[in-house]
Amino acid sequence: MADLSGVTIGVTAERRAEEFIGALERNGATVRHAPLIHIVPLPDDSELLAATETVLSQGIDALAVTTGAGFRGWLEAAEGWGLGSRLLDTLGRARIFTRGPKGKGAVRGHGLTEEWSAPEESNRQLFAHLLDAGVSGLRVAVQLHGSPLTEHTRALAAAGARLIEVQPYRWEWPADLAPANRLLDGVLDRHVQALAFTSAPATANLLSLARERGRYDELLQALQGDVVCACVGPVTAAPLTDVGIPTLQPERQRLGALVKLLVAELGS
Repeated sequence: MADLSGVTIGVTAERRAEEFIGALERNGATVRHAPLIHIVPLPDDSELLAATETVLSQGIDALAVTTGAGFRGWLEAAEGWGLGSRLLDTLGRARIFTRGPKGKGAVRGHGLTEEWSAPEESNRQLFAHLLDAGVSGLRVAVQLHGSPLTEHTRALAAAGARLIEVQPYRWEWPADLAPANRLLDGVLDRHVQALAFTSAPATANLLSLARERGRYDELLQALQGDVVCACVGPVTAAPLTDVGIPTLQPERQRLGALVKLLVAELGS
C-alpha cells in the first residue's frame, strides 16, 4: 500500500492545519508547517462589521453565498455583535443563491432557504446564474471568503447591481515570517518534495516572498521541476497556473481528497 514515508511536505495553511497535518503524518509524511496567511479574527474585523451594518440599513434583494464556512462565520460574528436576529430577518427577505452543497447546508442550517445552488460547486456557475437572473438596479450582497472575486463582482456591477461585498475571513501576512522563510529555503534546496495549498492568498504569498528575497526565478525552477505543488482546487492553484507551474488537484475540493491525491502521487 502506498504511503508517504520519506516524503517531506510543506503545509501553508493556518485554518484546519492541525487536521491536515495529522492526516499527512498518519500516512507517513514528514510535514513542515509554515502558514503563509493569518486570518483576521471575525469579532475584531471592522470591515465585516461595516458591511453587515450596510446590509441591515439598506436591505438586499439577493445574496450570493460562496462558502458555507464564510456564511456561518458571518452569522456567528453578527450574533456576537448583537445583530444576529436582525441579519437573519434581512437575509430571509432576499433571494439566496449558493455555490454548492456546503453553502446550501449553511443557509438551511440557519433556517433560511436558497432559491438556487450551483450544481458544479463553482463560482463561475454561481455568478453566471445570478447574471442570467437579472441584477440591474438590485442590491446584491456577495459573501466572499478571504479573497475578492473581482472578475465576478465587476461583472455584476457592470450589469447594474448595487453591490455590498461581505468578506469574512480576511487574510493578511503572518506576524512571524521565519517559518515561511525556512519553508522557502527547504523548497529551494530540495529538502521539501511537495507543497500543499488550500487557499489562493497563501499560494500567491509564497511567490511574493520569493520575489522579496530575490529568489523568484529559483523558486519557479524548483516548482516547475522537482517540487510538486498540490492544490485543493483551481482557484487555489490560479497564482501558480498563471506563471506556468503545474499543479495536482483532486476531483473533489476537500482536504481528505487532497491527502489521498498526495498519497497516490507521491507514495512509495
